[in-house]
Amino acid sequence: MESVLGNKKAVAVLLGPALIFFVGVIAVPVVWSFVYSLYTGNVIRGFTFVGMANFTRLWHDPEAHQAFWFTLKYALVVTVGQILLGYALALLYVFVLRRASTLVRTMVFFPVVLPTVSVSLLFSRFFQYAPTDGPINSFLKVIGAQHVDFLSAGGTSFIVLVVMDLWRTQGFYAVLLYAGLVEIPDSVLDAARVDGAGGWRLVRHVVVPMSLPVLFSAVIFSFNSSLKVFDSVLALTRGGPGSDTTPLNLFMYKTSFLSTDYGYGSTIALLITGVCLVVTLAIFRSSRRDLTKG
Repeated sequence: MESVLGNKKAVAVLLGPALIFFVGVIAVPVVWSFVYSLYTGNVIRGFTFVGMANFTRLWHDPEAHQAFWFTLKYALVVTVGQILLGYALALLYVFVLRRASTLVRTMVFFPVVLPTVSVSLLFSRFFQYAPTDGPINSFLKVIGAQHVDFLSAGGTSFIVLVVMDLWRTQGFYAVLLYAGLVEIPDSVLDAARVDGAGGWRLVRHVVVPMSLPVLFSAVIFSFNSSLKVFDSVLALTRGGPGSDTTPLNLFMYKTSFLSTDYGYGSTIALLITGVCLVVTLAIFRSSRRDLTKG
């Protein structure tokens, strides 16, 4: 191995294709997006250099502020839900169901492979208000509660979005965290049980610390995916009512492709990239600190 690493030609041959692919797929679009953010216009009207005007506009744009805070709120709520539900299901697979968990894992994972548009249509029917009641409003009617038009207000639309995305994705995070839990050696768990640890104490002092690497990976993946939410919002609410459920990705799409303002759309894209980068670095730093203490 040392002889291979000391050979610059071998290193170039091994790393070259990956570096070219990375530059082509990741770095070039980011640089291109930054260049676009310095201009205004589109391919029909032409482009005009405006310097940092798009960044100044983004700083003062109330619609961008609303999309930014909605995206952060959505990402926080969905990430907490995905990790807690996924971890609870993973613990259930490992410590309760054990070998009989295969069927349950398959059933819980099934929504992950469903198209987002199909899931959105399903949930819009579930929470339907007019012309006929969906199952949720029918249930409210049975228990004597008032009908609710869930998708006509920002608050209830947000709840429906969160419930739908948790139902759609929890199977993936359960399997991801399950893969980390099964790597914990049985000898360690048996030793902890012999020392008197059981139930919550076993999970709190042994299982959680030993599964921190996969747990932090799941948090990073979940938070970044939630920050870039697009298809589920577009299919279920189209960002409405008004712009109450418009995340940054949908705001960028409307700006770039409906208003054809490529420069300002690229500026919003850079904001999303920056937020994802900052969150990822912050989680990496906190995970390193916690592992060292452990």
